[in-house]
Amino acid sequence: MRTIVAGNWKMNKDRTAVMAMIASLRNVTIPKDVEVIIAPAFPFLAQAVEAVEGTAIRIASQNCHEAASGAFTGEVSAGMLKSIGVNACIVGHSERRQFFNETDAAIASKITALLEHGITPIYCCGELKEERLANTHAEVITRQMKTALGALDNEALGRLVIAYEPVWAIGTGLTATAAQAQEVHALIRSLLRTHDERIAETIPVLYGGSCKPDNAAELFANPDVNGGLIGGAALDAGQFSELIRIAGKVNT
Repeated sequence: MRTIVAGNWKMNKDRTAVMAMIASLRNVTIPKDVEVIIAPAFPFLAQAVEAVEGTAIRIASQNCHEAASGAFTGEVSAGMLKSIGVNACIVGHSERRQFFNETDAAIASKITALLEHGITPIYCCGELKEERLANTHAEVITRQMKTALGALDNEALGRLVIAYEPVWAIGTGLTATAAQAQEVHALIRSLLRTHDERIAETIPVLYGGSCKPDNAAELFANPDVNGGLIGGAALDAGQFSELIRIAGKVNT
């Protein structure tokens, strides 16, 4: 199982900062069996694809629209992303659900569109603070997984990456313990096994809740945690490079 270190830059970094960050990452030795993905904002995707050419770094989009084309002002289709060399896309991120009212059904349509264009969906799921406190997080994640992924056949499912986002641990200073992360990752893996036992063991499940160099080793060491979808720490070349190093060390 490969370990993935994916950086979601969100609405941060202008063109100069994006190019400077990529220049720094080009000098990082990426360990064997570690995959590095970065997701700049839409305006810089094409330049980012060109800037990582010849490296093992993949470029992801932070979102896409489910339709192939049409009167959807301000949106970007999977086909457009494919045409500029983007080969991964984050879908279902908690901020998209919270601020843009994205539903599991809409996210399922986005996943289908991405797969049709050979783009890897990085599907995010996770519970709110009140759901964690009410101990309903397992029900929430089960619903999210079944609604968004239930219609996929095994071949399509095997092309996904899953990211668990404890929403209460994003930008709050809180972090799920390694045990809490493993518990939910194991649940996600068990839900994947209901589709196909073999394929379930090949799908990376990333931790997406305030993963930093000081907690990454403990998190990545869990058997069902296959890396991280990194937010704040991905904006700093030093921290992100350290996360890549840690991923390589844990994976040996």
